[in-house]
Amino acid sequence: MVLYALWAYDLERFEHFTLLTLYSVLFGCYYLILRQVKIKEQHLTYLALALRLVFIAAIPNLSQDFYRFIWDGRLILSGLNPYLTTPDNLMISQPNLFPQMKTLFEGMGALSAEHYSNYPPLHQLPFILAAIISKHSILGSVVILRLLLIGADIGILFFGKKLLRKLQLPTMNIYWFILNPLVIVELTGNLHFEGLMLFFFVMALYYVHTQKWHLAALTMALSIAVKLVPILSLPLFLNKLGWKKSIRFYLTVGIVFMLLFAPFLKDNFFENYSATIGLWFSKFEFNASFYYLLNWGVETILNFELIHSMGVIVVSFIGLQIIYQLLQNKTKTTALITTVLWVFTGYYLISTTVHPWYIISLLLLSIFTPFKFAKVWSYTLILSYFAYHQFSVEEKGVILCLEYLPVLGVLAWELWNQRMLRKLKHH
Repeated sequence: MVLYALWAYDLERFEHFTLLTLYSVLFGCYYLILRQVKIKEQHLTYLALALRLVFIAAIPNLSQDFYRFIWDGRLILSGLNPYLTTPDNLMISQPNLFPQMKTLFEGMGALSAEHYSNYPPLHQLPFILAAIISKHSILGSVVILRLLLIGADIGILFFGKKLLRKLQLPTMNIYWFILNPLVIVELTGNLHFEGLMLFFFVMALYYVHTQKWHLAALTMALSIAVKLVPILSLPLFLNKLGWKKSIRFYLTVGIVFMLLFAPFLKDNFFENYSATIGLWFSKFEFNASFYYLLNWGVETILNFELIHSMGVIVVSFIGLQIIYQLLQNKTKTTALITTVLWVFTGYYLISTTVHPWYIISLLLLSIFTPFKFAKVWSYTLILSYFAYHQFSVEEKGVILCLEYLPVLGVLAWELWNQRMLRKLKHH
């Protein structure tokens, strides 16, 4: 708790040595606590809650996204559509539209300010709540968002345990997720909404397993309406549900998703939103792995920049991965979760942008499987913050190698082990 307090209230993003030391000790504590056989799960739950409450009054120090969250909430409350107006334009046309506008504008940074909002409709709901409850205080808004995310984590703990029980797996596994320093620092600390997305996603998996497909479709739509990433998993439900149920499942997901977007569907919405999402594949580059290697190869040999074609490459790669997984024709829930883990892993390994909080979904999925590579990644990911300096962002190849090589090594070793086990079973 003392270390988390130091992290929350006395750390700057560019203090690399302090950041790595603190995170390493926190990770060691996390590992040692969970290796204790005698600790009761109830006590671990209290610990998980206590560690999160340490952050309650802290302004996020590793990410400035929260300024945009508060901006979007106050913008919607002022009657404007965040998908139709950029902060840059608004500062010129209506610079006094809502309280603390200038502070929020400067805080979010130039990159965010020049683009339309990229957060789906359900992601906007906590921002609106924060704007309603705390109109004039940034810290007040931060506290509201944080309490909602802590609530989502408790939801993940509850439904994660229920699903583990149903799958006859140790309920203890959920604590490898809920106490992981990456989860605490990025969700509670830096206010990233992967937590809310995963709360609905784990609910959807639970309802799929208990054959309540209509509830699964509803919660799946809610998950996608927080962050779009779970869309990648939709085709994988086909083997589990069969054709008839799948058609109804997909229709329900689609209808609920469109209904959530309905209040924002005006004027240039589709054009603006698709252009903003497209930036992830055509402009942004950060902490990538295979993409950097591919790009280097293509630039060296063909003198061509790969990033402009990455949208097509990513879609093709994920498509092939999904087809391969579907052809395995496995119907168990654990098989479904494992295939989702592979598709998500493939997506992040080929992506042009991999922020630390993206990997949290792999961490949750992995607790239902025998694979440990996501845990290793949740530690090495902290090295991506070494790219941030006081006034600039600059990535180094050595740091990227230190981050990715242990992960890829463990991943290769685990896949090899699984293959050997399968061979032994066949014999």
